[in-house]
Amino acid sequence: MSEYVTGPKEAKLKFEDDELCRIFFKTDKLAFGVSEIGAGKSSILDKGHPGADEVFYCMRGHVLCGLPDEGTVHEVCQGQAMLIKSGLSHQIFNIGEERAYLVWCCAPGL
Repeated sequence: MSEYVTGPKEAKLKFEDDELCRIFFKTDKLAFGVSEIGAGKSSILDKGHPGADEVFYCMRGHVLCGLPDEGTVHEVCQGQAMLIKSGLSHQIFNIGEERAYLVWCCAPGL
């Protein structure tokens, strides 16, 4: 079969401090999932993915994405997406008053 369908119950759960990740797909070509971060909370510092670019889309919420390797911080609101280039460390801070929901994809896979 060349197509697969999965839902939240089948996704692999991964807790990283205050971030809950649901990994729906992980292959050698891509990784795809969603993350939830509570109001006022942050993700752990992700050391980056050598050889893989990452895109995240903010479905709900208001977050900051810090890129310490570049010394920059980017504000990302609901409906916006951000590209994180290969190997860049990054950390997400939920500065909103509600849970933030992020959809993310890395390619090639993690």
